[in-house]
Amino acid sequence: MLELPPHFLSSSGGKGGGVIQGAASEATLVALLSARTKFLHKMKRDNTEMEDGVIMSKFVAYTSDQAHSSVERAGLIAAVKMRQLETDDKCALRGRTLQRAIDSDKEKGLVPIFVCATLGTMTSCAFDNLLEIGPICEKEEIWLHIDAAYAGSAFICPEFRPILNGVEYAMSFNVSPHKWMQVNFDCSTMWVKDSTLISDAFTVDPLYLKHEKQGQVMPDYRHWTIPFGSRFRSLKLWFVLRLFGQKRLQECIKKDVRLAHEFKNLVLSDERFELFCEVTLGLVCFRLKRSDEANERLLKAINEDRRIHIVPSWTKGTYVLRFAICSSQTTSEDILFAWKVITEMADLVLK
Repeated sequence: MLELPPHFLSSSGGKGGGVIQGAASEATLVALLSARTKFLHKMKRDNTEMEDGVIMSKFVAYTSDQAHSSVERAGLIAAVKMRQLETDDKCALRGRTLQRAIDSDKEKGLVPIFVCATLGTMTSCAFDNLLEIGPICEKEEIWLHIDAAYAGSAFICPEFRPILNGVEYAMSFNVSPHKWMQVNFDCSTMWVKDSTLISDAFTVDPLYLKHEKQGQVMPDYRHWTIPFGSRFRSLKLWFVLRLFGQKRLQECIKKDVRLAHEFKNLVLSDERFELFCEVTLGLVCFRLKRSDEANERLLKAINEDRRIHIVPSWTKGTYVLRFAICSSQTTSEDILFAWKVITEMADLVLK
């Protein structure tokens, strides 16, 4: 449904394959740890006397300043410097920004090993420019991971699939069906171009884990995840695909996007409000044309009223309200109801 390049599929005869992680944060961490191991082995071959800790102290990874906090957290857990790069006016990471950062760090003696590009950022549903970032990662031989936890489900729709163009440059790619594909939590699918780089980073085989089919069971998923064991998540995903089918899943996503645009038009119809960024999928970022403090008061009033709930974000130094549509039960009537609540609370705040 996602029309992924064949090299991500185990059926291609190559080294690609997939695994279901618990969440996108796990997928990012697994990808970063795998990249760290890959580059550690590479540098040890050339510097046999150098200690592992010394080598890893030179590693640096990159993401955008709009990326989910789990990317920064992965850097903390993996003990890899994670640089958050400035995005453009559409909150997207661009190739020239990445290249400047790489060149600067290499001059300092650092070793760039990993880039996490986001398609559908948490704060504003922005999309990093894969067609610029991908070729740079390929040229510099850097591991490119794509975090499309929320927005990735939309790529099963032909009109949104072009956003994923450039995925062919990635070493790993993640989308979470539990966010927008009618699957209950937890279920986060991860594809990799070379599964041996994942298993090599996590394989530990003590005697008590060995068995008579050792090496014959492929893939051996205990070497693909942080825990040795995991819940059996594939059946619930299979049932959803069988129950809905591709067409119905596409219709669910298109309906949510349509409702988001209905809300966008309501925002534009009231001169007191403004959109903060472009509306592409099911997230609308908006605010009062007032100070950040006024918008904070509005959010507090909305949530204390308890008829609807909205989550804010700081995006490029601005306080923004996020109206997210992600329930299959949402209707146009719900959008009108929510807007009624928001405008009532705005009346109170502006008094």
